[in-house]
Amino acid sequence: MKIHFLGAVDGVTGSRHLVETDDRRILLDCGMFQGWKLHRERNWVMPTELREVDAVVLSHAHLDHSGWLPALVRHGFRGPIHASPATCALAQVLLLDSAHLQEEDARRANRYGYSKHEKALPLYTKADAQRALSLLVPLEPGRTLKLGRSTVKLTPSGHLLGACSVNLDDGAVRLGFSGDVGRDNDLLMPPPKPPQPADVMLLESTYGNRLHPPEDSPLLLADTINRTIQRGGSVLMPSFAVGRAQALLLVLQRLKAAGAIPTQLPIFLDSPMAVEATALYRQYGALLRVSKREVQTLCDGVRLVTTVQQSIRLAAARYPAIIISASGMATGGRVLHHLKARAPDARNSIVLAGFQVGGSRGARLVAGEPAVKIHGEMVPVRAEVRQLEGFSGHADRAGLLAWLRQLPQAPRQTYVVHGEPDAADSLRAAIRNELGWPARVPALGECVTL
Repeated sequence: MKIHFLGAVDGVTGSRHLVETDDRRILLDCGMFQGWKLHRERNWVMPTELREVDAVVLSHAHLDHSGWLPALVRHGFRGPIHASPATCALAQVLLLDSAHLQEEDARRANRYGYSKHEKALPLYTKADAQRALSLLVPLEPGRTLKLGRSTVKLTPSGHLLGACSVNLDDGAVRLGFSGDVGRDNDLLMPPPKPPQPADVMLLESTYGNRLHPPEDSPLLLADTINRTIQRGGSVLMPSFAVGRAQALLLVLQRLKAAGAIPTQLPIFLDSPMAVEATALYRQYGALLRVSKREVQTLCDGVRLVTTVQQSIRLAAARYPAIIISASGMATGGRVLHHLKARAPDARNSIVLAGFQVGGSRGARLVAGEPAVKIHGEMVPVRAEVRQLEGFSGHADRAGLLAWLRQLPQAPRQTYVVHGEPDAADSLRAAIRNELGWPARVPALGECVTL
């Protein structure tokens, strides 16, 4: 068995790990690079190793794990894409929306002339996304899939609806891939299931260098909301449309029920994708840790913004309100129009719930930059900016080590992936020092033989 590390090894995004067995080339995840421009430019390059892939196995539907599938299909891939049923359902929403944004961004850049290229082109189109979606093959967690002489099994990992770790066994080596590992106390998802036995483990490290703060994030959110509306402002919450938006809706419903925020305060969900995803969370409610009643009432009293005209009117409104809009790191989508409208006003607040990839607008806002570039122009940031990492869906360093400790025996080698360099190296050191296991951080493009 060989592993080619083609993404998410010098950063969090672009998850792509190509596994070569005697008779198959299997790609674990096919994610999009996000954040730093140096990383985003990789989306436009087709690695030679990916020109002959037999099958793809997805850990979950977030774009940094699935968002490059339409590009892979555009380059000729026609094999099966295996994922849990809930991941397949979410991918229908995420990939079509991503393609729509790619096309819209290209049209806007050409219309207003802020592209550095003669003609801006989308990374992929909705037609490419549709072709990718037609290749999805649901695989129930716990069931064994035969791919040639190898077997694949999915194990629920918390983090997101449908998210799983992956085990691939070619008869000689048992390879484990964590995907993204969730938290024991996640708002929506149950704790991650113990990992399957593995000779070699690929482990994510998004929060590998820190622990989640002991803060009560819902109360901190309530404090920010109340202070903002008292000064006549609005609270803008850039949010991932899948997972984070539903968690925020749950918290806001609970805060209203407890009287911690005004019950008549308008709440807007301005993301057609989040509206669709919320419907899927209702459909797959049995996979969640919250009651059926709470799942069914996530949008009670919430004003769903679906059309462009409604979104434009909301961006122009100036009364106190809470606006949840995608994307979570403010990299694209309708949230950019709300940022342009609200960031310059000191009465407003911008709440970033969870991890912000380096180089993203979200990370720049958290860093306190006085202005951010949106649609080719610099927009001043005078609004209060607050990051609440307690809403993260990722296990922290202690959680990742606890997940590893559930293995029946130590892997021969652990490769630490999916983290910024300091996070990955910190987790590598913790695995060696606290568990006594061999661990290292691979390099981009590295190939190892097991």
